[in-house]
Amino acid sequence: MTTDPAAAEETEPVTGPEPGGPGAGPGADDDGGSTDGSRAPAGPDDEAAAGATDATDTGTDTDSGEGGASESESEGPAADGASGDGTTAQLSEAEAELAAQRELRERIERRKAEKAGPVQAGARLSGKAADLLAAVRAVESGGKPPASVFTEPEPAPRRSAPEPVRQPQVMPSATPAPVASEAVDTVRAVLVEGGAPEALAAQVAAVLGEGADAQLRENPWQLLRVAGVRPEQADGFARALLGAECGPDDERRGGAVTVWLLEQAALAGHTALEAQALHAALAQRSVPDPDAAVQSALAEGDALVFQDALDEPGAPAAPAPSEDDGEGEEAERPVRVLIGLERYALAEESLADGLARVVNSLPKEDGSAADWESAATGSAAELIRAVAGHGLVLHTGGEASRAEPAALAATARSLGLRVCAAAHTPDGRRRFAPLLASAERAGRGAASGPDPLSAPGFGTEDETGAPDGPRHGTGEAGTDETVTTVAGLLAGTEGPGRDTDGMLRTDLLIVLDAPQLDVESAAMLAESLPDGARLVLSGDPGVLWSAGPGRVFADLLAARACPQVASRTPDPGPIGELVSGIGIGELNQVAAPGKEVVIVPVRDAGEAVHRTVQLVADSVPRAIGIPAEQTQVITPGHGGAVGTRALNTALKERLNPGPGRFGGFDPGDRIAYSPAPGRTVPGQVVKADADGLHLECAGAAVVVPKERVEQTVRHGWALTAHQAVGARWPAAVVVLPGDAAQALTRPWIYTAFGRAEQHLSVVHGVDQALPRAVAEVAAKPRTTRLPALLRAQVPAAG
Repeated sequence: MTTDPAAAEETEPVTGPEPGGPGAGPGADDDGGSTDGSRAPAGPDDEAAAGATDATDTGTDTDSGEGGASESESEGPAADGASGDGTTAQLSEAEAELAAQRELRERIERRKAEKAGPVQAGARLSGKAADLLAAVRAVESGGKPPASVFTEPEPAPRRSAPEPVRQPQVMPSATPAPVASEAVDTVRAVLVEGGAPEALAAQVAAVLGEGADAQLRENPWQLLRVAGVRPEQADGFARALLGAECGPDDERRGGAVTVWLLEQAALAGHTALEAQALHAALAQRSVPDPDAAVQSALAEGDALVFQDALDEPGAPAAPAPSEDDGEGEEAERPVRVLIGLERYALAEESLADGLARVVNSLPKEDGSAADWESAATGSAAELIRAVAGHGLVLHTGGEASRAEPAALAATARSLGLRVCAAAHTPDGRRRFAPLLASAERAGRGAASGPDPLSAPGFGTEDETGAPDGPRHGTGEAGTDETVTTVAGLLAGTEGPGRDTDGMLRTDLLIVLDAPQLDVESAAMLAESLPDGARLVLSGDPGVLWSAGPGRVFADLLAARACPQVASRTPDPGPIGELVSGIGIGELNQVAAPGKEVVIVPVRDAGEAVHRTVQLVADSVPRAIGIPAEQTQVITPGHGGAVGTRALNTALKERLNPGPGRFGGFDPGDRIAYSPAPGRTVPGQVVKADADGLHLECAGAAVVVPKERVEQTVRHGWALTAHQAVGARWPAAVVVLPGDAAQALTRPWIYTAFGRAEQHLSVVHGVDQALPRAVAEVAAKPRTTRLPALLRAQVPAAG
């Protein structure tokens, strides 16, 4: 570990490379709060309550494992920008995901209804069985059975399904569905009457739907359903509309605040809250009767209540029956009462059902056990053997271990399976494709035939040594079908497509970056797998959890309901050694002869910004040879003197100065585009015109309408760790200002440091808070129901 890479030329001499440098001055956070609840109490119940009350106090100002969903929203109540003229908006990727989810839910309900209904004799037979039944009936009636019944048809080819229909490879903007101008006008009149910003009219009309104006008059606290509106703002709106009728004990207020708290808890990562924590949060919001408020929300169907048995590890044991108890009485089984929103409750139940089906169904016949065993060689041998005999397998490891899922995919394809691998980000897709191509070449050896994944330009390196895999839409068709993103796979814009039943055309689905799966995405994937298909969830358990609610990968690891394969392949080099130590709670000094790891101590916020710009624009390109466009700055939050906003302003002034004529952006600006909450795609501004802001994101063209720029596009020279997770850059500059000490956790540091491939610079102003966070501050707990649901359906493995 060394100091600044150009220390001999441009910095003061530093006496040692210790991680704890001089303490930084207290840079005040200009936003007064955090989305990650970093100031919340340490207890699980208090943590949940704090997450419910504080998750969006500042909109998008602090990055953590619990606040990512709000990063693409505006910072406070503002107009959504939905057009009120009734024009048809281009279908967005977010809308495609929602449509796919609705279709999936309808299909699930139809399947359940069919199973519950009566079965008529022969009504559900098809193929050979139906032909035989027809022949029997013909003989019974004295007729002649068809000759075709007793002839063996020619075997159909395995891959006879038609090619999926490809949509244009353009990443559309997440434009809201248009709302009738008359509805917007009536809502605007109610808002003005209540003293609320009329700019919220289109957003309110879209959220509340038909009769939004009447709903607001009947229950003004429905305004809380709009993102960014807080209870005190809704109270003021209600007082203006209701006058003397308005009070803190109003039943309508209690129900609306309950739903709002559950929504804030979801933003903090919880799929449900314990009743005690929810009651405490309601009391903090001046609800005089929390129990009545919860009952009101339950009666309206806005929330659901659950009782989960407390038999998980670490839970209090059930009390032993006393001698005074009746002989036939059993001791009460301890339970915890949870309350959650319907959408997340259904998602967790659907996920548990889908995973149970994958675990309990027999894999499709895809080659003999001897074929799988002969292919089980090298570091991927254990993973291949586990997948050969099980429907669901978990695989853990760092960046270097991704070669093992690639070897698995190549093996499965060689055995005739249809394989699909889905990464969290386009960059993850780009990095995995060359690994798969290399694994297939190694497995095929000198066999004849062109490699579908080795087309010119695929998986090569550019002059800087950085991987230069193709962007989506530029490779062969087989590439697009095999290596996708999770969002593209679910939306139908990438991947192998779906069959007539809506199931994915795949026999093996490998999900990379599995810790980033929230419950809704995971449920859609599990329900989309055909019977007999295998599912492999692979990822690094040390990184930040998903931006959306749930902790699917961690819950599955804890449940031990399926085989778990831990990779023994370490990440190479000084950066790999440093990050591996952080993963086990140790911040070690590492030898970095090539300046792979550099510590840059700073004293205050101003110096931190200055040194960050100096590193990106001058020191790293000159001393390390990595240009500024391949260096990513990562900082704990958006606000504050050294947040993403301040750093991006300084970096733009140095690297791409301009007037910012279109919403503060100029051609050439690096940006972070959020097509849906919790998802970030790095890109660059191409131009701006009457259609909106034109971006290039992961090789795809994006046009963001003017009214959506503020909510979905930020400058991207500096990102938060949650925005950066799932991607890697040749160089990373991680900025740790003094005012961020309380926000640091081991997963945050692990994630931020692990984004660097060749060089890591740490602008260090938190003194001993860095080693303390690595050693002591683990991930914040999340309340979920998945472990209990799995225990009821899937026995623990081994």
